[in-house]
Amino acid sequence: RSYTGEDLTEFHAHGNPVILDMLVRRAVELGARQAEPGEFSQRAFLNDRISLLEAEAVADLITAGSEAAVRAANRSLAGEFSARIQELRVEMESLRVEVEASIDFGEEDIQLQNEARVLERLEDLRTSLANLINTASRGRVLAEGATVVIAGRPNAGKSSLMNRLTGHDASIVTSLPGTTRDLLRERVNLGGIPVTLVDTAGLRETAEEIEAEGVRRAREVTRQADVVLYLVDAMDKDAITAAPAEIAQLGRDAPTLLVYTKTDLGVSPDPRHLSLSAATGAGIDVLIEAVSKHLGSVSSEESVFSARRRHLESLAKADERLCAALLQARQANSELFADDLRQAHEALGEITGKTSSDELLGRIFSSFCIGK
Repeated sequence: RSYTGEDLTEFHAHGNPVILDMLVRRAVELGARQAEPGEFSQRAFLNDRISLLEAEAVADLITAGSEAAVRAANRSLAGEFSARIQELRVEMESLRVEVEASIDFGEEDIQLQNEARVLERLEDLRTSLANLINTASRGRVLAEGATVVIAGRPNAGKSSLMNRLTGHDASIVTSLPGTTRDLLRERVNLGGIPVTLVDTAGLRETAEEIEAEGVRRAREVTRQADVVLYLVDAMDKDAITAAPAEIAQLGRDAPTLLVYTKTDLGVSPDPRHLSLSAATGAGIDVLIEAVSKHLGSVSSEESVFSARRRHLESLAKADERLCAALLQARQANSELFADDLRQAHEALGEITGKTSSDELLGRIFSSFCIGK
């Protein structure tokens, strides 16, 4: 009944690192070895004590960056995510058995359910999967954190906002345009969500080699961010006019929030967009609330469990195959319908470890700290 499902001996020693080192050294002399990263959780998984999801939740719990992330990791560790996956797999398996039986034993009068009922079951599966993807997406933000990029023209107030949100002078602030040349990252907690804030070089055309490289990096990181805050100086009429076109040039599908800055100077910005003063702090709370909303507002939810990007990729693959299965069912292509169902079933199995490769397992457990 140990954590790994194997016989286990524990030594409880004084916390003095010298004593611990002597104990470990002597154990190694007698034939033991130090555990590999994540080895205890990997053994627990291989011995069917926990699912792969629950093993990953151990790592998520250790690295949780907020109380909400701790709660979400605990829910995954308790098996909530695994149970939702298993429910879908059981339903898919039931439908697969029926479809494949109708193919293999059609001459023995084993008939598939009426088409309408099959389509209804597929639609129900897709709805359940969509709900799971929505929850897992919010859980991924808690487990892995989100990236929020502060972008805009030079002197739009990007570094000042960075310093206000981090609570210290993380970025150099001067009146000279082009002060920030490289990406500056800071880890913060916004509305209960762990966030990596990225301050960027001002976006403009420049012949200066170092600044041009900074602008290139700024554009690249904005394309990858979960949310971009595009800052516009509320005193700069030209920048206000050009902002919509500049935002379009970023080439993003994810949220980009237009934010007017320096409103403490008495300018009345467009009420349809966010506005703030990094100098006084006015509007910062509204900004944080807006960012949290776009990241899924997960901090207060009790139903969110921790998830990872690989889980979302597998869920998306399962959804893609279910869509294909639905099309094949409507066209009465039973063989292709059965194969698409099989692929969807296997995609979900990748999440819990039922169909995972050794390479995937090695990649997952190598990210753990030693032992665990």
